[in-house]
Amino acid sequence: MVNAFLRNNKAVAGVLTIIRLYLGYFWLTSGIGKITGGFEVNGFLQGAIGKATGDHPAVQTWWATFLEQVALPNHELFATLVMWGEVLVGIGLILGLFTNLAALGGITMNFSFLLSGTTSTNPQMVILTIFLLVAGTNAGRYGMDRWVMPYVRKQRKNRKGHKKLAPAV
Repeated sequence: MVNAFLRNNKAVAGVLTIIRLYLGYFWLTSGIGKITGGFEVNGFLQGAIGKATGDHPAVQTWWATFLEQVALPNHELFATLVMWGEVLVGIGLILGLFTNLAALGGITMNFSFLLSGTTSTNPQMVILTIFLLVAGTNAGRYGMDRWVMPYVRKQRKNRKGHKKLAPAV
């Protein structure tokens, strides 16, 4: 019942638009700040790895191992992914374009930050993003998804219905 309400109600779509715009603004400004401010992740990654020790570690060992073995050696790639990921998530949420994909990208980054021992605004962003994801297409009702998603569905349907001809022998 709650799920159907979130997914179909037009008034809820209006509230979701406000949430979407709030989150989108946060992601976009954070990403632009990183791009223009010379963002670097080495210190953050090393700090997160350091939080995996002690009696009550803030970072789980498996995540610290991932950070140490994968992220730290590729810190420039990860810095680029974070900066541009934040910008693209922000644009997607603000425009209501591929809203579910943008929300999924945002919540993935939020969980990555949380797993790295950083709380900040990440918990509240996760909670708000869950509403967008559960609402599905209703989250983008008052955005570009209103026009883009029917077009994408039509193209997918046409592709599935189109049978390839066998090559002439």
